[in-house]
Amino acid sequence: MRGLVPPAQSMPAWVTTLLARRRSRESEPPEPIVDAIAEVRATGTVLVGDVSNTLAAYEPLRDSDLSAAIFHELIGFGVPEPERVASAARDRLRELTSVPRLRRSLAPHAPYSVSPELFCAIAAATPDRPISVHLAESRDELQFLRDGTGAWRALLEAIGAWNPVWEPPGCGPVEYLDRLGLVNDRLIAVHGVHLTDAELGRLAAAGAAVVTCPRSNRWVGAGTPPIDRFYASGVRVAIGTDSLASVDDLDLFRELKEVRRLAPDVAAARLLRSATVDGASALGFGSELGSLESGKRADLLAVRVPAGAADVEEYLVGGVEPASVRWLERHAETER
Repeated sequence: MRGLVPPAQSMPAWVTTLLARRRSRESEPPEPIVDAIAEVRATGTVLVGDVSNTLAAYEPLRDSDLSAAIFHELIGFGVPEPERVASAARDRLRELTSVPRLRRSLAPHAPYSVSPELFCAIAAATPDRPISVHLAESRDELQFLRDGTGAWRALLEAIGAWNPVWEPPGCGPVEYLDRLGLVNDRLIAVHGVHLTDAELGRLAAAGAAVVTCPRSNRWVGAGTPPIDRFYASGVRVAIGTDSLASVDDLDLFRELKEVRRLAPDVAAARLLRSATVDGASALGFGSELGSLESGKRADLLAVRVPAGAADVEEYLVGGVEPASVRWLERHAETER
């Protein structure tokens, strides 16, 4: 989808275009996935959370140097047998070739695209793995949960996915997930553009993580994430790019630059922690990656810092170019 889905004024409008583009493609060729993985690696990322409806990226990731949490994303607002759907998805994950650096889980897409019953079935099918969900990404989502009206309902009706027996919960997205038993330390709440301070506090108390993707939020018309409030709440914050359908590249350093622009008063060290320690922890790799410590894996990145840089941490969140990034060779003694 790279370059095929233009920016939009609202997220439902952007999704409408995305769905039309996807319907026009009969298959998902592997070459763009391989290219994207190479881009991610070249720009300095060692671990990704890959959210996929098709699992088409699994084999290319297996053949790469990247580690990944693979989220098999499920969508279904009116599926008749949610337990069967979740169980079948879990079986598909189990059938994949097991690779220690690739870990598999299920993911409900969002509150406007997944029924309460399917949410619960997904949670029951993955009791010990991180669960990723798009949460509070657009104002339309808040309206949909409050009274069941608005652009998301119109889109569900237009594509024949509306469930007429569904009743709006009349609450915000965090309370909605909490009622369904998903607000815990395994929850990865992606985007969170319209989370209130109270909701952020609730996520922080539960040990959940918020993944901010500000460049994507701007592209799809969702708004500007309150990054300073994320940090003030004490919630774990990680950095993401979202997909190439809604961002120019998968360069985490460029995403950090945008995060720094939107949150100039947050210490650079905290932003770097989000891109390293907290990202690894959210994806379930906290004991292996994210920091330079004895016992962790030696996936080491070197960044060329120009002479005269007064603050190295500030330089690193200011937009490091790919040419300044180099991976260090892993020697045999570091593997033992």
